[in-house]
Amino acid sequence: MNTKKLSAGDIIEARCTRCRDILNHRIVAMVAEKVVRVECNTCGGVHNYYPPPSLKPVKTPGGSATTRKSTATPRAPKRDPQQSERDEWLSLRANMRLDRAIVYDMGGKFRADDLVDHPSFGLGVVKLIVPPSKMQVLFEDGIKLLRCK
Repeated sequence: MNTKKLSAGDIIEARCTRCRDILNHRIVAMVAEKVVRVECNTCGGVHNYYPPPSLKPVKTPGGSATTRKSTATPRAPKRDPQQSERDEWLSLRANMRLDRAIVYDMGGKFRADDLVDHPSFGLGVVKLIVPPSKMQVLFEDGIKLLRCK
């Protein structure tokens, strides 16, 4: 097999940082025999040389090796960000005493763990007092920031 040595001006495949794909690039700079900088033939961007991912042999269950591109493992789906709030609400709901609920009033004074009865959001539990005049309340719909004294 006859291989040609690479030099500045030659076309090679590289991973483009702007296009985010493996495309043809023109070699712009080399150090010894190593490609250092390239210019994308598609977008014209000049960047460091990033070689395309190598093909790795992958063993199949039958024992033979096949060649395919290496792929990253798929990410696990993110958990619903409000799911933990819903779980906490359900655990607190069982122990709520409705006769101790304080009717919400913007001028009212509340403490952490107070049970609040809001006209729009329903029952809630005060999670945190945020100085000077706000509080975080956990409702069935999630955490809301309400005004208080």
